[in-house]
Formats: sequence, C-alpha cells, structure tokens
Amino acid sequence: MAETERENIREATLEGLDTAARKGKHGGRPRVITDDMLHTVLRRRAGGESVAQIQPDLIIPTGKRKGHSPSVASIYRALAEHAHREAYPEAVEAAHADCDKLNTHGVPGPHGTPIERTPL
Repeated sequence: MAETERENIREATLEGLDTAARKGKHGGRPRVITDDMLHTVLRRRAGGESVAQIQPDLIIPTGKRKGHSPSVASIYRALAEHAHREAYPEAVEAAHADCDKLNTHGVPGPHGTPIERTPL
C-alpha cells in the first residue's frame, strides 16, 4: 500500500512539474551571470586579464544580490558551461530537438505511458 501511495505522489509531482514547465516556469535559482556579463568576461580574458581582476567590475542586474558583484566561482562556472556548449554543439542541438519533440508529442509518464496534455 505504501508503494502505491509513493507512486501516486511521484506521478502527481511529475504532472505538476510538467504543467509548470508548459507555463514557462522552471525550478531552481536564476543564473547570476547574464549573457552580456559572459561576453564581457570572455572578451577581457582574451585580453589577458584574470577572473579576479574582472570580477569587481561585474554587477548583478536583478535578484537578491542586485548591485553586487558575482563570486569568482560563479564566473568560472559560467565559463565552464560556455566551454561545454562550444565543445559539444551537437549535444545542445539534440537537447533542443528533444525538448521540442516533448512539447509537441507529450511527456512520457511513469512506465512509458504518455501523460495526457490539456491545452492552455
């Protein structure tokens, strides 16, 4: 009985996450490093500056830490994600294609059964 209840909770959670995603809401913390900031970091790194030299000049535009500089770790994380996207562009394209396919054909539910989608 407990296993059935757990499965019901899991299914309801997945349906809730799917509904939120269709509405454009995604969980997690918003990114601190914007595309403009990343472009600035890449340009200045190409000019020979270190991340520690660049970090004080960057300002977070929104959120709880608005007006502060991002941490050096956040900058390195953004650089690593950028390098990964540049190294594996086909993986990024495949992920976008999979996402589009899920949005048009529905998300598979538990045990491969499709979750019925209602129009918004």
